Amino acid sequence: MGGRSFGIDPLIVGQISNEVATLNSAGVEVAMVVGGGNIFRGLAAAAAGMDRPTADNMGMLATVMNSLALQDGLEHLGIKTRVQSAITMNEVTEPFIRRRAIRHLEKGRVVIFAAGTGSPYFTTDTAASLRAAEIGAEVILKATKVDGVYDSDPLKNPNAVKYRELTYRKVLNLDLKVMDATAISLCKDTAIPIVVFDLSLAGNIVRVVRGEPIGTIVTGEVSHGER
Repeated sequence: MGGRSFGIDPLIVGQISNEVATLNSAGVEVAMVVGGGNIFRGLAAAAAGMDRPTADNMGMLATVMNSLALQDGLEHLGIKTRVQSAITMNEVTEPFIRRRAIRHLEKGRVVIFAAGTGSPYFTTDTAASLRAAEIGAEVILKATKVDGVYDSDPLKNPNAVKYRELTYRKVLNLDLKVMDATAISLCKDTAIPIVVFDLSLAGNIVRVVRGEPIGTIVTGEVSHGER
């Protein structure tokens, strides 16, 4: 959405596409999961009285629109990209097929997983954790609006303390808003680390893949104590 109040900002699509293209050119296998809140928020619509499954289905369709925008941005840079949707719509996307997704990655294509899990009541975070486990991902990069995980909302509390490292258990015990509990539990069960970082700072996607110490990492163990 960028600085807009609604919809898709081509500048943001271009920024993300350029960084993913850099990774792809370096031989990094990249799969992406994108939300749809810039177009439609299912949870908000349900809170306003809409039937929850209907609202969630509409939200999942919004993620398909964002996925197609990212595909277009990447392919304008010459990066071969495939969108796989959990909701069948063969005219515009491939269906999600695990082995096909893995094969695309092996061939150097970027894969974008659209439409969440395909079922209501599950968040995009859960979809990201599920797809990461299915394709054997090494790490989940949670790109967000803040530069890591804090003990309270840094946008509301100027004294909020940032964690550099966390365990899955502490995230769950303290109900920290990293990802929803289902997503965190799945990462814990499959031992997939999560790095939470600020997407708005240009170059951060590449920096985090290079292992630069930005954001917050969530794993089963911490090396220097949780802080």
